[in-house]
Amino acid sequence: MSFPPFSVIFGEYTNKSRARLSGTRSDAEVTMNTKRLKDYLDSLPAAGLPSFDCSVMQNHREIFRHMGGFVDAGRTVPVSADARYLMFSMTKLQTMVCVMQLVEQGKLSLDDEVSRYLPAFADILVKEEKDGVIRLVPPRTPLTLRHLVSMRSGLDYDLNRPGVAHVLAERGSLATTRELVDAMAQSPLAFHPGEHFMYSLSHDVAAAIVEVVSGKKFSEYLTENIWNPLEMKATQFAKPLNEGFPGLAQQFCCDDGDIAHIRPMEASCNYQLSEAYESGGAGLISCTEDYALFADALACGGVGRNGNRILREETVREFRTNLLSDALRKEIADNMGRLGYGYGIGMQVLMEPEFLGTKAPAGIFGWDGAAGSLAIMDTDNKLSLVFTMHVRNCGYAYGVIHPTLRDLLYED
Repeated sequence: MSFPPFSVIFGEYTNKSRARLSGTRSDAEVTMNTKRLKDYLDSLPAAGLPSFDCSVMQNHREIFRHMGGFVDAGRTVPVSADARYLMFSMTKLQTMVCVMQLVEQGKLSLDDEVSRYLPAFADILVKEEKDGVIRLVPPRTPLTLRHLVSMRSGLDYDLNRPGVAHVLAERGSLATTRELVDAMAQSPLAFHPGEHFMYSLSHDVAAAIVEVVSGKKFSEYLTENIWNPLEMKATQFAKPLNEGFPGLAQQFCCDDGDIAHIRPMEASCNYQLSEAYESGGAGLISCTEDYALFADALACGGVGRNGNRILREETVREFRTNLLSDALRKEIADNMGRLGYGYGIGMQVLMEPEFLGTKAPAGIFGWDGAAGSLAIMDTDNKLSLVFTMHVRNCGYAYGVIHPTLRDLLYED
C-alpha cells in the first residue's frame, strides 16, 4: 500500500485549509493546520533527519499522512508506507495494555506484590548509602505491580547486571524472558519502592508477569490480544541483531546527540537480551500503519478501527491519571525533561499545558522510543498521532521535534 507524498483525507478540505476535527466529544473546538504540520515535517531532512513518517487519525480515519527522506545508508531509497522500525520504548504502551487487560479480567491487581507471580523477587534488597557506607536492607514497602507500571520500583536500566550476565553465560541465545527477569532480582533496588521515579526495566518485569498469569509467551499474548484483534500485521519482536530483517529501515545514530551529525549504525536492539528474550520495555519492531491502529484504538476508548475492543473505556481513562507526587513529577522533569507532565500507567500525561504555552489539552497521553518515534493519544477528541524515525541518541527528537508535533496537532 502506498501513499502520495502528501495525503490529507478530509472531505472537501484541501491541504491549504484549516481542518476542523469533527466528531469531538469536548466543548472546545480543535483545529489542525495541515499545511503547517506538513511544512514542519518537510524541514526535518534539511536539518539532518534521514527519514520520517507521520500519521494522524481521528475516530478511526486517517486524516493526515506525510513521509519523507530515505531509509538506506546511502540515502537513495525513499521512505515507504510499509517501512519497519525498531520501536524500543514504544513497546511499553502495548505492555501496559496487556497488564490492564488482565486487571480488567480480575487476574491481576495493580496492588499485587511482584513476588506473588515472580518468587525470585521475594527476597530483593534495597541499596542504602549513609556517610559513605553502603548497606543492603529489606524494602520498607513491598514491591508491587503499581510500582512497576509507574517506574517507581527502584529498578534501573542496567542491562549488564551480574545476574543477567550469569544467565546469558550459561544459557546464551536460549535464555528466556522469565529466566532473565528472575535474574534481575539478584541486584538490589536503587531506592525503596514508591519513593522516587526512575526510568528502568520495570516494564520488562511486567511482561514476565503477563507470561506467568496468562500461561503464554509474551509474544503469543500480544498476538492474541492486541495484534490480531487490531489487524496489526507487521508487528513482532526484534532480535538482538536484525541484519537482513525484511523492510527494516536503516538505523542511524547521533554520535554527539546533534541532529546534524548522524551516521549509519547496525540494526541492533540491545534491549533484546537474547534470541529468546521478549522485552516488554523495548523489544518490538513495527511500522507506522500498525502502530497507528494501536494508538487509534486507545484514543477511541479501547475500540479499534475494525470495531474490536481491546480495553474498556474506563480502563483507557486510567492511562490519563498521573501517579506521581509533586516531588516525583519534579524528578521526571529534571531527569527526563518532561516539564508540565505527569506519569501514569506507563505513559506520560500532559497536566499543565498552560505552563508549556501549548494549545494541546490536559490529559493527552503517550510515550516515545529510543530511535525517536512518538505516539500521542487524545481520548476527548478521539485523536492520535504516530511519528516514526530511526535515529538513536537524538536529543533533538525529544526536546524539539516531539513538542513541536504535539503543538502543531492543535494549531489553527
